[in-house]
Amino acid sequence: MPGSPPRVRFAPSPTGYFHVGSARTALFNWLVARQAGGAFVLRIEDTDAERSREEWIDGIVTALEWLGLDFDEGPIRQSTRADRYRRAEDALWDGGRVYACDCTHDEVEARRKAAGRLTPGYDGFCRDRGLPRGQGAALRFRTPDEGTTVVDDVVRGEVVFPNEAIDDFVVVKGNGAPLFVLANVVDDIDMAISHVIRGEDLLPTTPRGILVWQALADVGWTTEPGGGALGGPDEASPVPALPVFAHLPMLVNEQRKKLSKRRDPVSVESYRDQGFLADAFVNYLALLGWAPPTGEEIFDRAHLLDWFRLEDVNHAPAFFDVAKLTHMNGEYVRALRPGAFVEVCQPWLTGAGAPWPPEAFDEAVFVAIAPLVQERVATLDEVPAMVDFLFLEEPAVDEAAFQKAVMDDAAAAADILSRAIAAYSRLEEWD
Repeated sequence: MPGSPPRVRFAPSPTGYFHVGSARTALFNWLVARQAGGAFVLRIEDTDAERSREEWIDGIVTALEWLGLDFDEGPIRQSTRADRYRRAEDALWDGGRVYACDCTHDEVEARRKAAGRLTPGYDGFCRDRGLPRGQGAALRFRTPDEGTTVVDDVVRGEVVFPNEAIDDFVVVKGNGAPLFVLANVVDDIDMAISHVIRGEDLLPTTPRGILVWQALADVGWTTEPGGGALGGPDEASPVPALPVFAHLPMLVNEQRKKLSKRRDPVSVESYRDQGFLADAFVNYLALLGWAPPTGEEIFDRAHLLDWFRLEDVNHAPAFFDVAKLTHMNGEYVRALRPGAFVEVCQPWLTGAGAPWPPEAFDEAVFVAIAPLVQERVATLDEVPAMVDFLFLEEPAVDEAAFQKAVMDDAAAAADILSRAIAAYSRLEEWD
């Protein structure tokens, strides 16, 4: 409703590690909600039972917690809402907005080639056949033959899709499972989502979602009381107006190609485990498609909340620069108070991943040389290699690390050794 606090949703599919692009999407949604006292809803789109796994759901929640992106409602799982999608399917069927189709992919392709059509898409073969529901038939949406579907996008402006270019798309598979376009729209309506903020890869599917949204309104669909969540309407109500759409720019690698799970380091968990600080990571994510009005690149979360505007997001692809992220993390590390630096290093000093036995570690010694170490590391996983000679009888020698730490900066190495000697000389007992 106009004037109401925004209700946004982050709706990942639990089919793999938590992607940095997903983290950026979650952040921008969180910012919009927190700036205006709105609600940030976590919805898990797990209708693909074959690819969804519990560990990926846990990973999403853990990553959001690490980033400090607290959600107000959820996680709400689509897999628990099958009955609601079935009711929407019934409404569309009764209203004549969908029809049954038993065509196979091969049959559709054969007709396309025979007709000499170059572009893929369904040809409407079953549109007027009057097939009954069930018996393995899919349900296709009856797309209007004429007119246009317009996406009014905050980032990209008005994007117009001719309806003749949108085929009669499937909304329910032959096995009865709802597809993304139906489940997504039903959830957004029920949960009173006011802003749909997501990656640009989903822009081509948006006109389909708009058509389904409008069709549900036309057939008299009403929202679910309670919205299936904490913040949905208390009573059933008509389908609301379309939400605000904002499709965020694609993240690209050094070759300016879309970030790939296979080729590029895209797992948020891997950056956490390397010792990137959450505040540094959030700071860098914010710069992927947006820039503060002051031109600054390093800023705290309070300033981010004050400066961020969805309207200022750029539509150009954003380069995910690992080197820049690493440099920024180093700046955050060096800005920590000495005690805070020692505290954040603990998992690498006393945890299971420490390269020395627990009894070998002496915190007093580390505290003494911590300021020197703090000045020279960019990520926390670099810390053990800089101090292992203090806690291992025969430290392992990494030639690359040796070259970097000693040969390339002999003065710094000598300084660390001098401080270590001074720290040990103050010990009254040697065990």
